Amino acid sequence: MQIMRSSLCAAAVVLVLLFSPWNKQPVQLASAAASSPDAQPHYDSIFCLGDSFIDTGNNPAVFGWYKITDPVTRLPYGSTFFNRPTGRNCDGRLIVDFIAEGLKLPFVPPYLGPPFGSPSQTSNGTFRHGASFAVGGATALDAEFYHSRGIPPGPTKFPLNTSLSVQLEWLESHLKPSLCNTTKECEELFGRSLFFVGEFGVNDYQFAIGGKMKDADVRSDVVPPIQEAIRQAIEKLIKLGAKTLVVPGVIPLGCSPMILSIFPEPDPTRYDSAGCIERHNELARHHNTVLQKSLDEIRGKNPGVKIIYADFFSTILEMIESPPKFGFRKDILQVCCGGPGKHNYNMTVPCGDKKATTCSHPSASVYWDGIHFTEAANRHVASNWLSSISSGGK
Repeated sequence: MQIMRSSLCAAAVVLVLLFSPWNKQPVQLASAAASSPDAQPHYDSIFCLGDSFIDTGNNPAVFGWYKITDPVTRLPYGSTFFNRPTGRNCDGRLIVDFIAEGLKLPFVPPYLGPPFGSPSQTSNGTFRHGASFAVGGATALDAEFYHSRGIPPGPTKFPLNTSLSVQLEWLESHLKPSLCNTTKECEELFGRSLFFVGEFGVNDYQFAIGGKMKDADVRSDVVPPIQEAIRQAIEKLIKLGAKTLVVPGVIPLGCSPMILSIFPEPDPTRYDSAGCIERHNELARHHNTVLQKSLDEIRGKNPGVKIIYADFFSTILEMIESPPKFGFRKDILQVCCGGPGKHNYNMTVPCGDKKATTCSHPSASVYWDGIHFTEAANRHVASNWLSSISSGGK
C-alpha cells in the first residue's frame, strides 16, 4: 500500500506539471516602448527551453514514448482559446504565446510537433521562426540525479529524460544543422532570436519535496547544481550566437494548490496570511536570489549580450495576495479544473479526467489544474515580461 501511495504521489506531482471565441487582442508592450517604434525590440524567432509553463505541445509526444497517459490531450485543456487540446498545460494560451503575439511573431511550435502541437507556423518544417523544446515535467538536473537518490520513492518512470541538457542537445545537435550551415550563419540566425531558458527548478524542487528531503539538504545539494546547469546552458547558447536571453525565476512554490494538498503542514503557523506554506516560498526566493547573482556574473563576462531576468514569483504572488485587483475570485487558491478535495485538487482525479469538474469562468481563476496557471493569469505575467524584454532590463 505504501508503494502504491508513493507511486501515485510521484505520478500526481508530474501529471500536473505536465479552448470560447478567438480573442483578437494580443498583449501590448510597455506603453513607453509602444509609443516609440525604435524602442520596440525586433526578433525573427523565439527558441524555448523549459518545462510545462512554456511547453507548447511536446509533452504528449514524450509521454507517448514512455507509454504514459497524458491528460493534457483531453478537453477542457485548450478550451478557452484553441477550442481543442494542443498539448499545453492550460485552458488557453501560455506566457510565451502572449509574448509571441506582442512581438508580432507566430506562436512557437513544439519541436516534437503534432498531433497535439499548434498549427505549424514553420516554413517547410524548418522552424525558421523558432521552436519550443520545453517538456512538461522537465527538470534542470538530469533524471539520473534523482533516480540514483531514490527520488521520488517507489516504482516510477519520473522524472523523465527531458532535462535542460537533453533539450539543449536537441537544439544544438538535431535542429541547428537544419537551420544554418556555417558558424557565421548560425550566429546571425541566433543573434536575431529571442531565447527562453526556463523556467527551470520548479519540478526539481517538487521532486525534492516529494522525496522528503530536508530544507537544508535541498539548499546545499539541489539548488547549487540547478544554478550551475542553468549557467552552463546560458553560456552554451551565447557561444552558439544568442544575443538576447530571457531567464525566468521560479514561482511561489508554497502557494501551489498541488503542494498544499499533497504536502500540507500540520502546524498552522507555517502558513502565511494568503494560505501559502512559507518554507517552500522561502526556497523559491532563495533560488531566485542565487539565480539573479549568477546572471549578473554572466552579464559581466558577456557585455554584448542581453540577459533578462523574468520575475515569475512576484507577479504570481501579487495575484494571490490581491485577487480583486486583477479581477480574480477571492478563493484564489481554488483550482479551476480538478477533482473533489481541498482546493478542488485530487491527485487521482486530474483535470481531463471524466470525473473532474471545471469552473464556469476560468478567467476568474489563477490556477488551472493544480500548479499551472489559467490563460488569464498567463496574460498578466506575459505583460510584465514583455515590459522587461522591451526595455532590455535585468
